[in-house]
Amino acid sequence: MRLDPRAPELLACFPASDEDRALLSDVRNIGISAHIDSGKTTLSERILYYTGRINAIHEVRGKDGVGAKMDSMDLEREKGITIQSAATFCQWKDTHINLIDTPGHVDFTIEVERALRVLDGAILVLCSVGGVQSQSITVDRQMRRYDVPRLAFINKLDRAGADPMKVLRQLREKLRLNAAAVQGRSAVYLQIPMGVEDSMKGLIDLVERKAFVFEGPSGDTVVEIPVPVEFMAEMEAKRTELVERVAEVDEGVGELFLMEEPVDAASLRHGIRRATLSLGFVPVFMGSAFKNKGVQLLLDGVTDYLPCPIDITNTGVDLADSEAPVPVHCTRQVIVERSGGRGGGSGPLVALAFKLEEGRFGQLTYVRIYSGVLRKGDNIVNQSTGKRLKVPRLVRMHSNELEDIAEAGAGDIVALFGVECASGDTFTDGTRVAMTSIRVPEPVMSLAVAPRARDQSANFSKALNRFQKEDPTFRMAQDGESGQTVISGMGELHLEIYIERMRREYRVDCEVGRPRVNYRETITRAATFDYLHKKQSGGQGQYARVAGRIEPLPPGHPTKFEFENGIIGNVIPPAYLPACEKGFAEAVNSGSLIGHPVEGVRVVLTDGAAHAVDSSELAFKLACVHAFRAAFERAGATVLEPIMRVEVQAPTEFQGGVMGDINRRKGVINGSEQEGDDTVLEASVPLNQMFGYSTALRSMTQGKGEFTMEYQGHQPVTQDVLAELTSNHQAAKTAARG
Repeated sequence: MRLDPRAPELLACFPASDEDRALLSDVRNIGISAHIDSGKTTLSERILYYTGRINAIHEVRGKDGVGAKMDSMDLEREKGITIQSAATFCQWKDTHINLIDTPGHVDFTIEVERALRVLDGAILVLCSVGGVQSQSITVDRQMRRYDVPRLAFINKLDRAGADPMKVLRQLREKLRLNAAAVQGRSAVYLQIPMGVEDSMKGLIDLVERKAFVFEGPSGDTVVEIPVPVEFMAEMEAKRTELVERVAEVDEGVGELFLMEEPVDAASLRHGIRRATLSLGFVPVFMGSAFKNKGVQLLLDGVTDYLPCPIDITNTGVDLADSEAPVPVHCTRQVIVERSGGRGGGSGPLVALAFKLEEGRFGQLTYVRIYSGVLRKGDNIVNQSTGKRLKVPRLVRMHSNELEDIAEAGAGDIVALFGVECASGDTFTDGTRVAMTSIRVPEPVMSLAVAPRARDQSANFSKALNRFQKEDPTFRMAQDGESGQTVISGMGELHLEIYIERMRREYRVDCEVGRPRVNYRETITRAATFDYLHKKQSGGQGQYARVAGRIEPLPPGHPTKFEFENGIIGNVIPPAYLPACEKGFAEAVNSGSLIGHPVEGVRVVLTDGAAHAVDSSELAFKLACVHAFRAAFERAGATVLEPIMRVEVQAPTEFQGGVMGDINRRKGVINGSEQEGDDTVLEASVPLNQMFGYSTALRSMTQGKGEFTMEYQGHQPVTQDVLAELTSNHQAAKTAARG
């Protein structure tokens, strides 16, 4: 009897086999993530060079006219930042590596989010001067969300003020990671006099007790040398610290440590791997990607310590059984008969579309294959829409270059051409299973935009539709009162990039209105409503009465709006209750204070009345809309504004001025610390007060200050701000009518 290929339980029947492990044990799916300007793309460039994917190393900012391979957009090369995540693949010794380079700027955090959703492991890059910074904390939180094992790479050891031991302490204290160097600090630098910065020559591997130097103009040749005598004691001390850290979380190494038996290199390496895969330990590597030192040892660490696809437990949801969890094994086996004979085809296909791009030949869809085999020409099913579609073209990505392939299997990251879908859709061969979706943060800033010329309207609409499809954090909407097109995103840079892309890619020049903050409205106390909607103007009238209460939802509640039917009996016919819920849901889309969405509200419907002739769904829907608005005004309505977590780094001499400016912007300083000659301030500041801050900070600090910010949450505004916002809203409504 052949197994039904559409049954979700089929996935459980195909655990990964020895053949699968042999096939996939040398595959690594990794991402490189970090705070902005920590050297992620420089590191990616060196990895591609040392693995033979590129023949020459180029600068990130593209001053040599070429630019880094993974930054293929002109905007990325001009600004020296990564805007879109880029995928590639390479071969290091016997290991096949699928690599995704992600942006560091918080405005493009969705690129990091969806990459980590599909990756098996990651490299967390840290600057040896800046250490653990605000976006480092955000990236670590994202890695924890998806249970991604990681290595840490302390980069830029060539810079003045480099202090890798400080960074290692911050990993333990700020990120609460059980981390230890597999290459120690003092025993790291093989130069005399001992020091850092430009005198760095090589590294010592604490696991193997071996020293390495990097020779050649691009550090191509890794030469093993004897560990200098003066570093022997330091090396043993650092190795003992490494063993102790691993022993805390790994039973094998722990047993040897407690028995005071020597831990050889193989035992320690296996212990580090087990502890890393269980998320109990983070191996720390060091080097300078820009100076071509330490990258090859990091690649060895990727092979030794990060998981292959078989090592990761993936879980989907059974669409045929109320979305119950179901294991998705990484297997490429063929379907077999229960009697043991062979059947045709591959195991159940499950693949997740995690990123979309508009290519020259249609939509380019990046997918991670979790189970089965995907072939060019296959018919697959989109589980979100139920539509069956054909795979016209299958490719591997090398940044913006394509390599056609005939098939790909479980554990691969590839791209499809000409397949219509949305980000987060699951493709299967008919199996009723879907992978869990990708978390999408809410946008915090909006701009009103319009094309300068009327003949650009078509391209304007085409561009916005494309960007909205590619980037889930980019939103477009029409303002119901002003008729303006409003775009929303994660920050000023995010929206600025899309406006510039419209100009370059679609030749649309935009007029841009002042940034609009995404406020929210809410209530602070409960209020009752009893509203009668009655209208008679000849013919069938409208009659509906609704009564109940609105009340605030508790803080941290997972939903923003709840409707509860508390009616006893049939005073409102059951057929009209969906219309009631729809009316209340429509009412919370626009609050009466400033016209922004209402959240944190529960509506409880307790009573009502209907007329045998004049009642209708429309009547009850309108009654609920008016009832909510009347009760909203009596429920202590207020406005919530987005608060940003801001980290400012500036020379200590400017500390007083920077703190005073944050206070003037109604910010709250949460802490500060010294980093060399700089002071790092952490503060919570209303987003509305942060416009133009980059210019102000440069002026205050003679161009030496820099800052990052990310969304923290919504908080109630002060009474003076509430009065100003409501006054401006009423004035705008009056002007629109006039």
